[in-house]
Amino acid sequence: MSTKILENSTTLQSGSQRKHIFTLAGQSYMAGRGGVNNKTWDGFVPHECHPNPSILRFNSGLTWEEAREPIHFDIDSNKTCGIGPGMVFANKILRKNLAMATGEANNFIGLVPCAVGGTSLSEWSRGSKLYNAMITRARAAMEVDDDDDYGESVLEAVLWFQGERDTITREEAESYETRLERFIQDFRIDLQSSNLPFFQVLLTSAQGPYMDTVREAQAAIRLPNVIKIEAKGLPLEIDGLHLSSLAQVHLGEMLADAFLKWRTSQRPSNL
Repeated sequence: MSTKILENSTTLQSGSQRKHIFTLAGQSYMAGRGGVNNKTWDGFVPHECHPNPSILRFNSGLTWEEAREPIHFDIDSNKTCGIGPGMVFANKILRKNLAMATGEANNFIGLVPCAVGGTSLSEWSRGSKLYNAMITRARAAMEVDDDDDYGESVLEAVLWFQGERDTITREEAESYETRLERFIQDFRIDLQSSNLPFFQVLLTSAQGPYMDTVREAQAAIRLPNVIKIEAKGLPLEIDGLHLSSLAQVHLGEMLADAFLKWRTSQRPSNL
């Protein structure tokens, strides 16, 4: 077994079997609370989230399995997980035909869930427990195993949705931009993928009074290949904080559209 991290899927030979890896990180928005009320998930899975043999999930035991909702159940294990954007994202890419975006056939989508509810950006800083776990999981997901039935892997992007916790204090809100840029740069360095795209969802609700400050910080990020997704206004659960199942469906589709648009823009004109 060895580790092989490929930064851009357009460098791969067409016709070969590949896993296209997406790391899902952040807090409860990304982990998914759709359909969760009073710490109980209602069990309803929208058809956009249904399993597909071509969509895989990297579980807490660091092995691949067919993905099913809730995909963060054994990662954000101290909280009740429900519907998130990951399965919708993957299903829409498949519906749009991943080969159209990458120039390849025989594709699998590999989701690497890492999000944990209630976490601040500081808890994701380099050297922290969450950061180290995310790096470990991303690297393990990229390992090339001769017994792997799903083919080689290409690290496509990070889907990131976080910030609610950082609206509580002025200090955290006002330092958010600098800290987020550092986090993105550190992750790219440690994964040896200098242009790895980050799809960042702008904050939709908040625990504290500094939501606008955090949103402005998120929008101000000017690093290359940081793609911002505006999701404000999507319906919330009755707690007034978390996105509903319907909202997560919309968000997953928005993320997929953004990824496909970005990927198409990166392809050489002769492909």
